[in-house]
Amino acid sequence: MPKIKTHKGAAKRFGITKNGKIKRAKAFRRHILNKKSTKRKRKLRKMGFLSSANAATIRSMIPYK
Repeated sequence: MPKIKTHKGAAKRFGITKNGKIKRAKAFRRHILNKKSTKRKRKLRKMGFLSSANAATIRSMIPYK
């Protein structure tokens, strides 16, 4: 059985926690930050987690992580 190739784009964007959840960075924090409130920007710093609907797809893209 051949090895599965890792999707390098997904490998850079997603990680897996100890419990098996897939973590991701939150969107909307790259630019145009002056109109966003400090509270909103602070909340965007935290990690987000993938929904179970998308988790299976991403898990197949990063099999060895």
